[in-house]
Amino acid sequence: MAYEMEEIRTGQEIFYYLLEHHELGEEAQERLYRGYAENERIQNLVKSQGEAAQCDIERYGNVIYLIPKEDNSFLGFSKAQLKQVLCKSGGTDKDYYLSQFVILTLLVEFYDGQGATSKTRDYMRVGELQNCISSRLKEGTERMGEEEEERAGIAFSNMSEAYEALKSDEKGSRAKTTKEGFLYHILNFLQKQGLIEYVEEDEMIKTTKKLDNFMDWNLLNQNHFQRVKRVLEGENE
Repeated sequence: MAYEMEEIRTGQEIFYYLLEHHELGEEAQERLYRGYAENERIQNLVKSQGEAAQCDIERYGNVIYLIPKEDNSFLGFSKAQLKQVLCKSGGTDKDYYLSQFVILTLLVEFYDGQGATSKTRDYMRVGELQNCISSRLKEGTERMGEEEEERAGIAFSNMSEAYEALKSDEKGSRAKTTKEGFLYHILNFLQKQGLIEYVEEDEMIKTTKKLDNFMDWNLLNQNHFQRVKRVLEGENE
C-alpha cells in the first residue's frame, strides 16, 4: 500500500523525536502523539524505522517509548560500556554481574504485587538496599552449590566474592572500590536513564513513572525476570 507524504513526514518526525528523547508523551508533543496513537499506518511506519534501528517502539499508557534491543550498543549500552560506568577500574565479569544483581534486587524489592500494578512500595532507603544485597547473596551462596548455580544461571558465590572485596566506608565514599560508592554509581546511572529518583541527602530511592510502566507492561511479562525473581527468593523452579 502507498503511504501519503504527510504520513511519511509525521512518521519521520516521531521517530527522530524518539531518537533524541527516547520517549514521547501526550502532554509534551500532543500532535505527534495523536498522529501515532490514532493512525495505524503511521504506527507501522515508526515501528518499521525502529526495527531497522534495532529498537522496539512501544506505547504504555500515554507515553511512547523507544527501547533499544539487547544487542544494540549504539542506542543502548554494551557490556563493556556498562562495566566501565558501573564497576571499579579494571573490573572483572564478577563485578559486572554483581552490578546487574544489585539492579535486579532493587526491582524485586519495589515490584512484587499481583494487583492492578506490580509496585508495592513508594520508596526505599539506600541502607536497606545494601542490607538486602548482603542478605540475598549470603542466602544464595549457602543454599546453592556449584551445580545449582550453573543450572539457575546465577553465580552467587562469585558475586558474593566480588561484593566482599569492596571496602566499607560509613562516611559515604563515592569510590567504586567501596560498597557505598559502588551503589552510588549504580543509582546515579539509573537516575540518568530516568528510571529512579535518587535523593542523596535523604539516602532515598524512588521509582519513576517510566520504570513503573516498563515493569507493568514489559519486563514483568518476561519469563527470565520471573525466573530470576524466584531464584532470589529461594523458591523452587
